[in-house]
Amino acid sequence: MDPSALFAPAHAAATLFMTGLIWFVQLVHYPLLRRLPAEEVAAYAREHARRTGWVVGPVMLAELGLALALAARGGPLAWTALALLGMIWASTASLQVPLHRRLANGPDPTAIESLVRTNWIRTAAWTLRAPLALALAAG
Repeated sequence: MDPSALFAPAHAAATLFMTGLIWFVQLVHYPLLRRLPAEEVAAYAREHARRTGWVVGPVMLAELGLALALAARGGPLAWTALALLGMIWASTASLQVPLHRRLANGPDPTAIESLVRTNWIRTAAWTLRAPLALALAAG
């Protein structure tokens, strides 16, 4: 068996994992930040970043590598999926990471609201990626 035959199913698994996770973050995790006492926000935000990185970092990197490999083979589905992933990474780097850094410095209700609002970009993009990843895995 050609090892590259596993790229599309592994890509779909990573994408589906991240899709489920981002919906949890969007509907549960980020809105609960509003309920934290002000004196706990900074410590919570720092711990969130430390713990979340260990969960999402490897999966996001695997998803990216596999998406690049699939796009290199060509096809509009693979390129569309890669473009959506580019939006996710751009949003993460330019919006969510800086907002998390602001929260790590102390309570900031505006940053929390921005985090909840801007995270819809990633939620929508991963949601759109899921059926594309499944279609790529189906061949």
